[in-house]
Amino acid sequence: MTDQQREHYRQLLADAQRIQGVSLWQDAWRRLRRRRASMLSLYFLIALAVLAFLTPALPLQSPLDKDLDNRRGMAPNLQSYRMGQRQDLQFTDNSLAAEVARVNESIATLQAERDSATDPEQREALTAKLEQLNTTAHPFSQMWNQLDPLAWQLTRLRVAIFGDWAVPSICGTDDLGRDMLARLFWGARVSLVVGVVATIVSLVIGVSYGATSGYFGGRVDSIMMRIVDVLYSVPFIFVVIFLMTFLSEESIAASLQSFGIDQITIFYIVIGAIYWLTMSRVVRGQVLSLKHEQFVDSARTVGASQQRIIFRHLVPNVLGIVIVYLTLTIPAVMLFEAFLSFLGLGVSPPDVSWGLLVNDGVQAITPLKSRWWLVVFPGSALAGTLFALNFLGDGLRDALDPRMKNQS
Repeated sequence: MTDQQREHYRQLLADAQRIQGVSLWQDAWRRLRRRRASMLSLYFLIALAVLAFLTPALPLQSPLDKDLDNRRGMAPNLQSYRMGQRQDLQFTDNSLAAEVARVNESIATLQAERDSATDPEQREALTAKLEQLNTTAHPFSQMWNQLDPLAWQLTRLRVAIFGDWAVPSICGTDDLGRDMLARLFWGARVSLVVGVVATIVSLVIGVSYGATSGYFGGRVDSIMMRIVDVLYSVPFIFVVIFLMTFLSEESIAASLQSFGIDQITIFYIVIGAIYWLTMSRVVRGQVLSLKHEQFVDSARTVGASQQRIIFRHLVPNVLGIVIVYLTLTIPAVMLFEAFLSFLGLGVSPPDVSWGLLVNDGVQAITPLKSRWWLVVFPGSALAGTLFALNFLGDGLRDALDPRMKNQS
């Protein structure tokens, strides 16, 4: 080998060492970042999710407090507002912070009395009073609806930091004098959770069903897909309406409540259980094209079980298309939830969602009074979120498609 050839190979080796390979996900992220609309949508959705999570800690007004005398149907304004200022609440010094301090002091006193009490009946009575103060009699229970433990702690943080101060009604108030901005933020929590949880339910059912059908093939695949065809022919809107109406009956709702299952939980599961059909077909098609690959034959050779092959080898290889379809399913689920809430069959008051807010706004608008803000703000929030999810889904589809690698 000549010196010139040796130098040439040395240069090739040095060039090869400088080149760093990238994985599918790294390459997809690099291409996704080039799509401005998709990245803006991603940032918007992340900000929306963070704000929805931190809603109890934000200086917003109460989404439930009604002021029919002074604040009914107010247009967007910048008037200052203090929490607890409404006279009918009868808070200490017309202040939420002062009332919370008074209740906390009463709780501490009752706890000291209960700890020092020797009579079992007296201790039981004091325990009942403490439970009432910590739940229904607490000012948080009057201003907010059924706060979970985390939301309760975030609300305490909100009062400790901001006190009685709250953001003015920059989105106006509804027909009952409730602040629309606060209801938009609290509605975002419900609408986003419905979209995410219902989509996860459809993901689990659809991916498992489709991967199993595609892997086994033959008669098993034919039977499973014919079941999907039959379910496709069912008008699910009527099924959901029937189920929600049936499960909302008082005795049935009480029975489910005894197991810790409320109407919103049922709502999540029912919606998720009807959106898995297309997911199963998408996954089945991908698995059919992968099950004869060498990595599957290798897994069989080393004795891997069928379940392991499906869920440890095949399913991870279809995650790209699953993620893309996931981002397109979430807006469909949210839109369906808004539609059901608009019909009065979805989220029930005092809980609030964007669909319920649009329904309330439509009912409040009359030929005599056009309270446009009751429809424009919740409608814009819902439309903006759906647009962002669709833009992100389109960007992910192109970024995860190897055929688009040299076109972006």
